[in-house]
Amino acid sequence: MRIVFYLLVTGISAVITFALAWVIWKLSTRYRLYPKIRERDVHTRPTPRLGGVAMFLGMVAAFAVASRFDNFAIVFAEPGKVLGLFGAALIIVLIGVADDLWDLDWTAKLAGQILAAGLLAWQGVQISTLPIGGVAIFSPYVSLTITIFAVVLVMNAINFIDGLDGLVTGVALIANSVFFVYTYLLQSDAQTDYFNLASLITAVLIGACLGFLPLNFHPAKLFMGDAGALLVGLLMAASAISVTSQVDPEQVGGSDRFTAYLLPAYIPIVLPFAVLVVPLLDFGLAVIRRLRAGKSPFSADRMHLHHRLLDMGHSHLHAVLIFYGWTLVVSVGCLGYMFLPFTVATLLVGIGLVLCTALTLAPLSRRKALEAVAQSTEEDEISPEVAKFDGLDAAADDEPPAGNNPGDTTVPAKEPV
Repeated sequence: MRIVFYLLVTGISAVITFALAWVIWKLSTRYRLYPKIRERDVHTRPTPRLGGVAMFLGMVAAFAVASRFDNFAIVFAEPGKVLGLFGAALIIVLIGVADDLWDLDWTAKLAGQILAAGLLAWQGVQISTLPIGGVAIFSPYVSLTITIFAVVLVMNAINFIDGLDGLVTGVALIANSVFFVYTYLLQSDAQTDYFNLASLITAVLIGACLGFLPLNFHPAKLFMGDAGALLVGLLMAASAISVTSQVDPEQVGGSDRFTAYLLPAYIPIVLPFAVLVVPLLDFGLAVIRRLRAGKSPFSADRMHLHHRLLDMGHSHLHAVLIFYGWTLVVSVGCLGYMFLPFTVATLLVGIGLVLCTALTLAPLSRRKALEAVAQSTEEDEISPEVAKFDGLDAAADDEPPAGNNPGDTTVPAKEPV
């Protein structure tokens, strides 16, 4: 019955987020609280960007309700971590709202992100051990630095892919659902009646994404903006750090499913990267691309993966669904190593990757086919003038010139002087 409490918290987060997102959409549309369309934007009409505020308030409401249940007592027994999470989230939302309304400089946004990540780590949500044999990071300063770097990295990776309707919301929904299954299984294997912080954060974030998706799916009425994208990244990083720094899979319950194969022992490290594979890939390519061009890694451009999918010929909806597919295959495939034999899991992952690759590259094959048809058509359809000039118009060759036929009384027209 433990799952019922998670479902309740998720439902509260979803309902509050949806209701507030609807109100924010109405108010933003009425009072024109939205920026002008930028050159790199894909949408063609001004759209409000304050959906992250609704997601933050839905998160606050869900945590408030969870604090009333005894099952979550172990989470709120360390109020510093919860307060640190709320403080970091508030900083991120304020910075994001300011950027959505007035377009802040990237240095100001980065400073706010570092401040939020530092607050989170300072309150105890930090990487203190590696999940392989409980290897400790001896220096507190090293631990603090690594945590801040990881949180800022994930926040920006999520923010970088926020360019299509429903993209971040759906990717986060899939990734966090997979991660919730993992944290819930760890908790069940440990046979505890208490809930951990990672599972609670993930359940709340799933609810916020569910509540926001109806207004954010294509064609979107409301965007989450930087406030929402950075908040999603912060919560995902916090949940991953919470479980990664506390779990040693070699000692979790002694279940065979954790120790039967070598790869499952590395899932606490692999899975957080697997669920973020698409955002991290886009972020890495963007940083390399901009640094090679002599620009800031945070300077905006129109070369993200979702832009390239559109340029390849994918529709807006198809591009989003392809991102969903890649996220689903990689994250679920990684989790599958906990339940399936290594060979079977690898085979399923391979099939999924091949299908995703085929769907991603489909417009290129279709474009080549259309170019071949067009080229063939051009060769077959030659103009009459060209055909007559080349001696290809047989009918013209057989017909004698006007005026030269004995039975023809038509006088040829004179050329104008």
